[in-house]
Formats: sequence, C-alpha cells, structure tokens
Amino acid sequence: MEELYKDILRLVYEKAFQRRRVKLASGRESDFYVDCKEVLLTSEGLFKLALYVLHFIKREEMEARAVGGPVMGAVPLAAAISVLSSAPPFYMPMDIFYDRLKAKKHGSSRKIEGPTLKKGAPVLLLDDVLTSGKSISKTAKNMQDEGCRIEKVLVIVDRQEGGREKLEKKGYEVRSILTREDLERYEKEH
Repeated sequence: MEELYKDILRLVYEKAFQRRRVKLASGRESDFYVDCKEVLLTSEGLFKLALYVLHFIKREEMEARAVGGPVMGAVPLAAAISVLSSAPPFYMPMDIFYDRLKAKKHGSSRKIEGPTLKKGAPVLLLDDVLTSGKSISKTAKNMQDEGCRIEKVLVIVDRQEGGREKLEKKGYEVRSILTREDLERYEKEH
C-alpha cells in the first residue's frame, strides 16, 4: 500500500492540487484547490485509487460489501472498486450505490440508487474531497434512512477544515488517503 500511497500523492499533487484563491462549494474562500476528478477520471488514477481502497477494506477487515457516496465525487471510484473487487487477490464482491442528493420525480423516486441494501447492511461511504462534511453528512443520513450502517467514511483528500471533526461528532469513523498537510509537505519537497 505504501507504493500506491506514493503514486496517489504524486498524481493528486500533479493533476489536482492548485495553489490559487478559490471560492469553495461551502461559500468560503481558500488559498488552494483540489479537483480530484482530474485524477479520478484518468485510467491510472482510478485504477490506483480503487486498488488502494480495496487493500484498505481488506486491511481494516471491514464487513462492508457496498461502496458509494454522493454524486459525482464517489461514483467513478465506487464503480472501479466494484469491478476489481471480485478478482484476485480480493474475492469480495462489492456493490455500488450513489446518492442523488435529490430524489428523482419519476420512476422509483429514489434518492439512493443501486441494489436494494438489507436493513443493517454495513457500507463504506466514499467522497473525493472533505471540507465541511456537508455532502457526505447528507449521504450518510440518506443511507441510514434506508436502514444501512455506515461502517466508515473514506475520502481521497481531507482539506483539514473541520469536516472530519463534524462527522466524527456525529459518530462516523472518518479516514482519508491524503490530507492538506500531505500535499503541502509534498509541495515543499518537490
């Protein structure tokens, strides 16, 4: 996992990290921006992130057999994880789900799309970037309304702006692959 971590750090820094003033979705301003879609939507980045998450699930001995999160931040990664999950060395098929954030007004009118999960089913929530925790909190609530148990929350980058603490106060175990601190350390070293 250490080599995957190093590759992911390099990819996120080179493709997604930007040192500039930006207005975030929360309305706050920041002196840096991280657009993980620049990594998630590449073959190399998506493959390495999916492998990393599958090794994480195995190492943590997680029960979750479904992964997903808010549209758009979690969808590509959840799909890649699902594709690789049945193959060696994992042999642990993972279904995917995603939170529409607003129920569609036709068809099933569901907020959560994906195979119907059983009551109490443990799930791993994913997102690309954690700032305030607002979007992942909405998804967590929607999943709990469906009767699921949030086993862990995993994000690619934690901006270290209070989102983790807010989620942990709500009782969620939060992990990140990278943090703002990791990216800034990499920036200084390179």
